[in-house]
Amino acid sequence: MVGRPVPESGEVWDDSGTAGGSGLRAPTLDALGVFVPDEEADNVGIAIEELRPGDLIDVGERQLTVQSAIPAGHKIALVDLAPGDWVFKLGHRIGEATAPIEAGEHVHSHNLGVRRERPAAAEAGRPDVAGGWRPPVAPRRDHFLGYRRPDRRVATRNYIGILPSVNCAATVARLAAAAAGAQIVGLPGCDGVIALTHDLGCAMAEGTPGDELLRRTLRGYAVHPNLAGVIVVALGCEVNQPENFLTGTAAQVAHVSIQELGGTNATVAALVQQVVAMAASLEQLEREPVPLSELTLGLQCGGSDAASAITANPTLGVASDLLVAAGGRVVLGETPEIFGAEQLLRQRAVTPDIARRIDETIAWWLDYAARNGVVLDNNPSTGNREGGITTIWEKSLGAFLKGGSSPLQDVVGYAEPVVKPGLTFMDTPGYDPVSATGMVAGGANVLAFTTGRGSVFGSRPVPSLKISSTTQLYERMSGDIDFDAGSATTRARQLECGAELFDAIVRMASGEPTKSEGLGFGAEEIAPWKLGAVL
Repeated sequence: MVGRPVPESGEVWDDSGTAGGSGLRAPTLDALGVFVPDEEADNVGIAIEELRPGDLIDVGERQLTVQSAIPAGHKIALVDLAPGDWVFKLGHRIGEATAPIEAGEHVHSHNLGVRRERPAAAEAGRPDVAGGWRPPVAPRRDHFLGYRRPDRRVATRNYIGILPSVNCAATVARLAAAAAGAQIVGLPGCDGVIALTHDLGCAMAEGTPGDELLRRTLRGYAVHPNLAGVIVVALGCEVNQPENFLTGTAAQVAHVSIQELGGTNATVAALVQQVVAMAASLEQLEREPVPLSELTLGLQCGGSDAASAITANPTLGVASDLLVAAGGRVVLGETPEIFGAEQLLRQRAVTPDIARRIDETIAWWLDYAARNGVVLDNNPSTGNREGGITTIWEKSLGAFLKGGSSPLQDVVGYAEPVVKPGLTFMDTPGYDPVSATGMVAGGANVLAFTTGRGSVFGSRPVPSLKISSTTQLYERMSGDIDFDAGSATTRARQLECGAELFDAIVRMASGEPTKSEGLGFGAEEIAPWKLGAVL
């Protein structure tokens, strides 16, 4: 968080919504302050504003002299640390000191790292986890306004999609979507025509894990309820033939071939004709009240900073819990960004098998990273580090909070259908567009996206609500950010903001446009996970 808070001297800040679960003590008015999320365990604090050498800061009942320049949002050592000492933030290990650190010094990449494994996690997975859970605040809504499809599934938007089977057909899909969209613009009941383009579909071996990921992703888009109609366009000679992924409930989806129809112009004309015919049937569709249990919320974070773990992510966690309490589904993903917090997630597993699947997923990623010559601690970006996040363990402790406090009901693979009510973990990369693509393919019909540094991510056919970690960011990027969580620095305020955010998500699901939708985002952000050799 940036900027000095203004509570009365000595007030205790209840931040039980963070991973640490302890109080934050407000600074006195005669000294600069730091956040100490867990006063019993943490040996670093978070600078509320920029600190300079010689400044005095409040740390509980004592004052500490700042030894080096520390940017706002970055960490300051509260005690002397020797090389190899564990560093604790939010009540948990975020790495170890890699050099001697004096109390009052800046703690960051130059003296903090991940060089050894954490102690083994305890056994987890108990059926009684679910029975004793209650949401942090009482739900105050029970329905939203959605489109009920003939198969009884519910949509939050009403698009017609043109889905290329291969990148070679992407431009034809875009041309057709633009031409058809111009013909039906303003048609009641239709949100538009979109080309669901991607960069895969050929030069890959059939039957490989990468091939199966692509098929599963495109199949998920082809049958997504937010698409009132879909037409697949193929080049004709690609590896990823339409019949490879148009299986099961997707078998009824129409498809055309550029080579068979005679090229670009003929294919665009055929697609436009089919889209206009589809659109005519949408005029009769109207939104109707449907239970909140029909919502599947995908959780994303991008451009995180130190404030994300204090404000935006816990606030989204409250909204997530409210949807679970209403019978809905919540999807947490970005596997590299739970590494270091996976032990907290597995403790919420309702069965030992689900806890084991979390362990297996993390083990796969550790091996995957090693085979590609990297480590998971490479995940934090330049912007993350500039915002005060040093290690992947630290980043994960904040990202994990988006999932709230409800029991973990299931673990699914990338783009697999999310079917169980409650919280599901989906194995996805940490890269936002790839992760969101998998969640949409798995059935998410709304997305919520927290950001601390700023993001312009948007999604179609599924709307995405963006949430800022600071009010300064919200004001600076007000044309892109939908919700300001910057004031949620106490648990009481997190609960209030979380309830407000939940209402905003319900309004979005009911048709209220997001900032990114108004700007036209979403056509370029479809990014299936690219896994394996390109041949």
